[in-house]
Amino acid sequence: MSTIALDDYEQILRRHLKYLPDDADLTPDADLRSLGLDSMAAVELLFDLEDSLDVMLPDEALAEQTFTTPNTLRTALEELGETGGRS
Repeated sequence: MSTIALDDYEQILRRHLKYLPDDADLTPDADLRSLGLDSMAAVELLFDLEDSLDVMLPDEALAEQTFTTPNTLRTALEELGETGGRS
């Protein structure tokens, strides 16, 4: 999984952004925190992404900066694909 399908990724991410209207664009640099991704939602999102994409984020990736924007999170996930994915 070196490249995540954008539609799949966005669909998963949107489920955890309670302040993002259904018809609103989700830009790569959107502030996930302001869209409702608090610490509990981030954990739920993490589990959802790991299950859906068959990856496991290493402990060092479980940092606030990983979950800052859709782009930072997607980059972390794509880097996993380049290094092997599941641990």
